[in-house]
Formats: sequence, C-alpha cells, structure tokens
Amino acid sequence: MDAGGGGQLFSVDPLERQAARGHGAVTSMAAGSDVIVLGTSRGWLVRHDFSFEDAHDLDLGSGRSGDHSVHRVFLDPGGKHCVATVLHAGGAETYYHHARWPRPKPLPRLRGLLVNAVAWNRQSITEASTKEVILGTESGHIFEMAVDEADKREKYVKPLFELTEQREGIKALQMETAVVGNSTRYYVMAVTPTRLYSFTGIGSLESVFASYSDRAIHFMELPGEIPNSELHFFIKQRRAKHFGWLSGSGIYYGELNFGAQHSSTSGDENFVENKGFFDYSKLGDSGIKPRSFALSEFHFLFLIGDKIKVVNRISQQMVEELVVDNTPETSRGIIGLCSDASTGLFYAYDESSIFQVSTSDEGRDMWKVYLDMNHYAAALSHCRNPFQRDQVYLVQADAAFAAKEYYIAASFYAKMNYILSFEEISLKFISIGEQDALRTFLLRRLDNLTKDDKMQITMISTWATELYLDKINRLLLEDSTDTTSNSVAEPHSSEYRSIVNEFRAFLSDSKDVLDEATTMKLLESYGRVDELVYFAGLKEQYEIVVHHYIQQGEARKALEVLQRRNVPVDLVYKFAPDLIMLDAYETVESWMMVRNKLNPGKLIPAMMRYVSEPHAKNETHEVIKYLEFCVKDLENEDPGVHNLLLSLYAKKEDESQLLQFLDTKFGKRQTNGPDFFYDPKYALRLCLQEKRMRACVRIYSMMSMHEEAVALALKVDLELAKAEADKVEDDEELRKKLWLKVAKHVIEQEKGVKRENIKKAIEFLSETNNLLKIEDILPFFPDFVLIDDFKEEICKSLKDYNSQIEQLKQEMDDATRGADNIRSDIGALAQRYTVIDREQDCGVCRRKILTVGGLHQVGRSYTSVGNMAPFYVFPCGHAFHANCLIGHVTRCSSQVQAERILDLQKRLSLMDRKAAKDNGASANGESIMSTIPVDKLRSQLDDAVASECPFCGDLMIKEISQPFILPEESDEKASWELKPQQAAQKILPMAMSI
Repeated sequence: MDAGGGGQLFSVDPLERQAARGHGAVTSMAAGSDVIVLGTSRGWLVRHDFSFEDAHDLDLGSGRSGDHSVHRVFLDPGGKHCVATVLHAGGAETYYHHARWPRPKPLPRLRGLLVNAVAWNRQSITEASTKEVILGTESGHIFEMAVDEADKREKYVKPLFELTEQREGIKALQMETAVVGNSTRYYVMAVTPTRLYSFTGIGSLESVFASYSDRAIHFMELPGEIPNSELHFFIKQRRAKHFGWLSGSGIYYGELNFGAQHSSTSGDENFVENKGFFDYSKLGDSGIKPRSFALSEFHFLFLIGDKIKVVNRISQQMVEELVVDNTPETSRGIIGLCSDASTGLFYAYDESSIFQVSTSDEGRDMWKVYLDMNHYAAALSHCRNPFQRDQVYLVQADAAFAAKEYYIAASFYAKMNYILSFEEISLKFISIGEQDALRTFLLRRLDNLTKDDKMQITMISTWATELYLDKINRLLLEDSTDTTSNSVAEPHSSEYRSIVNEFRAFLSDSKDVLDEATTMKLLESYGRVDELVYFAGLKEQYEIVVHHYIQQGEARKALEVLQRRNVPVDLVYKFAPDLIMLDAYETVESWMMVRNKLNPGKLIPAMMRYVSEPHAKNETHEVIKYLEFCVKDLENEDPGVHNLLLSLYAKKEDESQLLQFLDTKFGKRQTNGPDFFYDPKYALRLCLQEKRMRACVRIYSMMSMHEEAVALALKVDLELAKAEADKVEDDEELRKKLWLKVAKHVIEQEKGVKRENIKKAIEFLSETNNLLKIEDILPFFPDFVLIDDFKEEICKSLKDYNSQIEQLKQEMDDATRGADNIRSDIGALAQRYTVIDREQDCGVCRRKILTVGGLHQVGRSYTSVGNMAPFYVFPCGHAFHANCLIGHVTRCSSQVQAERILDLQKRLSLMDRKAAKDNGASANGESIMSTIPVDKLRSQLDDAVASECPFCGDLMIKEISQPFILPEESDEKASWELKPQQAAQKILPMAMSI
C-alpha cells in the first residue's frame, strides 16, 4: 500500500555505537522518558539519559566470581525505577536501581526467581516509590512487590497467582487501573508462549487474584510456540488504548475500552473490543516468525533478521520495510525492539549498537486506509483538512448515487466544498430528473454554508422555494388524477400535507435570507395564496395578510393579526371600514380590548360607513356601544366622537338616551373643564332635523337661549315650558318675562268667555310663586271679559297690596326709632370716660401712661394734665402715648397714609408755634377763631391714627404680610451670620514640674 505523498512514516537512525561501553555484549534493553538502560553479558547496566546527555555504568556482579549475564531489564515509563535480573552459576538474582542511586541494590526476597516480566502501575507510581508492581517468573508465578527509594529495599513481596493447569513461564505482563467510586479496578494481562491470560476485579491486587481460586480464568490460547512471546500496550495520555500479543501463530490484537463493561460468560468484565488477528504469512518471508515486535498507534513493527517491517494495524497491509544496515560484520544481527511509551519512540539494538526508530506523523494517511475499507465514520475522524473530508464524502455520495439512493447521495454531495462544484452536482440530479433529491441537496447545502455566503444562500433558498412549489403542484395534479379515477380518494394526500408543512417550515427558517419581492412573485405565480399570506406574515407584511383574510370573509383571523404587538396601528384604521362591515361585533370587541391604544377619532369614517347601512331594530348597535365605551370608560374628549354619538342617539325613536346624554356633564371630570364636548349648534340643527323637540329645548337651555327654549317647549309640553322658565333664578326680570310667555300661552289655550276657562287661566298664577300678579296677565284676556270673572282674584291682589303697605309702614317706624337711638348714643359718646390704672403701660414704648415729666413734647392742641404726656385709650383696654401711637401707625401704614399723618402732624406743630407767639393777645374772639382749625386738624389726625386700636384692628392683621427682617435691618442680619471657623491654634502641652 502506498503510504501517501508525505514521505516515509518510519525511519531508522543509528543512535549509539559501542553502547555497552566495553562491558560485554548487549543482552537486554529497556526505555522510558528519554532514558534507556542496557544489560550486558558481563553483568553490567549501562544507563543513557538523553535529556542530560549522560551515561552511567552500574556493576551487578561485584564481589561474585564466575560468568554472570543480565537476563532482562525493565524500566518504568518515567525512567526512574529499574528492575534487572541476572543469571549466574548459582541461579538468578534480581536487582533494583533508582535513578538517584550510585549503585543497584539486590532484592533478597526474589533470590532464585527468574523474573521474565514486570508490569508497572502507571497511575500510581511516583518518583519516590514504585507502589504496587507485578512480577512474572519463568516458573509461572506472579508476585506483587513495592520498593521505596528511602528504604533501599523491597517493602514487601507477595505471591499473587500460580499457573497450575499448564505450567509455562510468564513472558510478559501489562497492568491498567481505573478508579471506580472509592475503589480501584485492576486489569492485568499475562502471556505465556501459547496463552494470554486476563485478570480483573475491584479492590487490591491480592484480593483480585485471590478471587480466581473459585472461578475460571479467562484466557486466549493460540497454537504454535515462539521463544520470545511479547505483550505490548499502546499508551496515550497515560491510558492504554489497544494491545498486541506476539504469539506463535500471529498477532492477536484488540482495543481496550475501560469505560464499557461487557460481561463474559465466566462472569469477568471483558474490556477488549474490535479484536483481530494478523497472520505472519502476510509478511511474505516464507513462514519466518518475527524475532521481536513493537506496537504504535496505527502500526505493528516486526523485527525479521536485520529488517523492520511496518504493517498497518487496521488494513493489515505492509506499508514500509526498514533495513538496519549499520551493524558490524561480527554482530549476530538485531536482537530486539523496545519502545518508550512516554515519547512514542522505538529502539532496535544489537550486541553493540542502538538504533532509533522514529515516526513521522504515522496517522496522516489513516483516513485513506479507513476509506479504502469503507469505514467512512472512522475515515472522517482522521481527516486533517477539508480536501480529505471531501474525498470521503465523494466516495459515500457516489456509492449512494450508484445505488439510486438519491436522497442519501444528495446529503453527502451537499457536504463537499472543493472537489466537485455546486453546478456539477446539481446537473447530476437534473440530468436524471430527480427534483426531490436536488431539493434535498440544496437544503443540506444551505445547512453547510456560513453567514458570510449571503448571496449564495439567497440564490439557493430561492431555487429551493421554486422546487418546493413545483413539488406541491405535481402532488396536486396526482391527487386530481386519483380523484378522477377513484371518487373516494382524498383530494389532498398525506404526502401533500407533509410537503406543504415542510415548505412552510422552510419559509419560516429562510425568511431573513429570501428576497421578499422575488419570493412573493413566485408564490403568486404558482397560485399558492395561503403560503403567500403565511410568508407575508413572516416578513411582517401584515397588510397583505389582513387583506387576504378580509377577502376570505375571516374577520376574526384578520383581527388577530392586527392585534399583534408589532403591527402598525395605521393598519387598524385602514381596514376598520371593511372589518366592521364584515363582523361588527368582533371588530368593536377588538377595538375595546386595546382601550387607549386607538384614537377613536380616526375610526369615525369606518363607523360612519357602518351607520349608513340599514340595521335591524332589535340589533345591538355596535358603533353606539363603542362610542359609549370611549365616552364613559375612556373619558374621551374628542368633539367628533361626541357629535357622532349624539347623532346616533338622535336617530333612535326612543329619546331617553339622547336626553340623558345631553344632561351628562362629561367635562366636570376635570377642574375648570367644559360641561360638554359636542358642538351645540350641530346638535341643535340635528335634533331639529330629526324632530327631537325635547332635546332641542335642552340644547336651547344649555346655550342660555331661555326665551327660545320656553317658546319651543310650549309647542311640546306645557310642563316642560314651566320647568324651563323656572331654571332662570339669577335674573328675576327674565324669569318674569318667561313666565309671562307661559301665561300668555295658557290664556290663549283657555280662550273663551266661559267662567270655568277663565278660572283655569287665573289659577295658573298660583304656580308662579307670586311672581305674576293679576295685573300682569290682564292684558292677555279679551276686551269683552266681565270684571266679575276677576273679582276674587282682584280682591285677593288688593289684600296683598294692603298687607305690603302695612309692612312698609312698620319698617319705616322701625327705621325712625333706630335713628333716634343712634342720635342718643352719639350724644352719650361725648360724655364717655375710662379709668386708667397708674401702672398702665404704653403699648409701644412700655413706659407708664401717667408718666410725669417732659418726656413727650407735643403740641398745645392736645389736652394734657399738668406735665403729663397726652395719650389715647381704646375700649379694648390698650393705651398709647400720642407720639408713640402716631409713630407706630405711620410705620405700619401705607406710604400715602403715612404721608397724610405726617402732614397733619406738621401742620399742627406750625399752628402750635404760631399760638405761642400770639400768646399775649387777649381778644377772646381771636382766640376762639384760632382754635377752630386746630381742633379740625386734631380731629383729622385722631381719625387717621386712632380710628381703631392698632393691636386689635385691621392694622395688626395687615402686619402678617410684613417680613420679619426689614430691608433696613440688613446690617443687623449680617451680624448674626455664622462665619467659617478659623483653624484651631495648635496648643502645645505644658510640662509642669512638681
């Protein structure tokens, strides 16, 4: 098999010449973590550490004479722990060496046992301790051992198992562990020249092997023998993935799946899957068996002579043959192979040399291997790039296409991106007329495209749409043919319904990538109205959807579309006329459901159209219901809404709702709002046109046209006219005028000269509550009416007048007596006095009222007692010095009043000075004449300042509006302001000495 175009998978390079360093021929080798350990024929261990480019020679035969050779060397995967078995004349001895030790230590408990195999516990081993290690001996015994570096000897050696049925030496051991809950599950494989044993269980190694004392051992036996039977695990990420057993007849191999638990017939858990067998005959060397064997991830490496043959584990085909041609002529050839599980390297060695077998991306062609074996899933999992995946898809697609499984082929073709073009694949299906498979290919191709391929997505989606429509039409044609031939056949088969539902789901998924105009044109051209409506709904073209439902007469569905949140409200107004004519009840209910989201004013045209159509008498008027809902519940104030509702009420024969509407004051819900929102002139004109006279009377009254209201009411109902006349309460003259109209109408109705008719007319006066008198209505009677017919009423009227005259006389007498009492009170007022307590204080200056001294200099016009200052005393008990009172009133009065008081005070002062100069005049006439203006001024001043107590009258009430701090007190106010505190001075403590 060709390994591919990437070069060789494996290569051999000489690593070390004279590897034994003069200590004899190499007999055994082990590797781990860039460390190799060689055992020689002279009992030496040579340790090569490639990380530090260092080598150590360790003598295992010191102190012993005679020949001794290293039988086997075992190294843990970390390269720290080494176990070696030496053969000498006295038997076998086992040594342990740690990487940090200068020399190995013998293990006394294993003396005499020839150890052929060692299995390390990779999950538990540490640098300081081997933990549990399993040893296999030539005698068929299995032991457990543990060594700690600190102890420098084995901690324990336990016998675990002994092969008794067929005693053979154990040639190789492998161990794998897994954690199960709080316990550990062990899986151990052991091989002899003819058998492969497996042991498994949970607990300790001792308990696991002890359990086989009473149950059968699971083993695989193969015919033929081979002296060097080997068992290898391939380790990846510290876990065993698969194994290979070099047996006498071939390689027995399989995968290890410790996640699965498949019980065998014996009750053991068997973790081996995908088992296989490789026959040596495929190597082509006429039955020569390999001398050694190694296992990589995908290949077997066989050592045959000086050649290493590489066989693919999956295909069992030989892929490479490596020749080791650097061995010296004296050498017996390559002895064996060993592997380093931690680095993935392999080593070949002879008696004196080491060769490194390297891998170069051995899995790069595994996709092709699996593909050739038709293992497509495995091939895809090993593909490294899209081109490789396309080749796998192509093989699958071509195979399905050849088998006429076109849907499967379409799915695989759709996954390809490079090998075949989109056009080539499409033509393959078009050429054979497989439209359904082509549609499947397009749909799957859409799934594999990225969002960046917008143009291709749109084109493919449009093509898929057309294919869907074609498929639906073909099914319809088939259904129509079946229906013609068989009358009981369904018009639409289940396939038809299925493809329609699938098409709708496709439209829903592709609504954002399909071109709207093109798709709608396609749907329309194929006559798929339902799908057109469905797609329009997906694209939020609600106008088309609603229009379709209206044409189908499905008002409820149209309303459901309009009630969606993202539907523009303008569509509700646009389709309102059609919907209300189609189903008024459902339409109005939907309007009422959304409440304030609609503007009722914009629905008026639709409601007017509905109103213009005739309706049954007993039918609930849906427009009235909606308008009442707007006016009463939503408190709508649109005049158009109120006018329309009023017009509908006016057209009803029953006038009660109209009158109730006119009486309701809708505007009183808000402060200072109008009483109503309809147009009263329009309402009046409409009511007159519909001959709703009572309503007209109400409207006249609301418009304050009371005369017209009474005049119209008299034509309808006398009692209504009386009620309208009584509504005018503030204007007595108008009210009398209205009642006169009513009286005139009553008299004209009771026309005639018969006594009983005149009596009825006169009885009307009692209903006016004495507003009208007999003399007011006499002009309305005919001239030929006799006075005797009015005698009683006239006498009654005269008696009323007489009573009024007597009442007026009584009121005049009472007024005269009141005037006399007032005059006597005024006369007594001049003689009124009050007693002043000597401790009485002035209300302003708080000094004694009766203070003696020249504290207050006033004009002589004031009456004073001795040197006592003039003062005022008020009935309330407050007393004030004259000057204090004048100053207080001036300060608290308005500017005009204060200026008047100061002017009067100034004039009195001037007259006082003049009177002082003329004090020598003795003419009595002159002095009397001079006191007249002074008394007048003093009286005016008294009226200005002492008309009422400043503490008890209006002056005190007005002081409430005065500020607490006057403008002239700003300096005083500023002195009270809080200023920011200065930084506190630092006070130093004072030391005081005692």
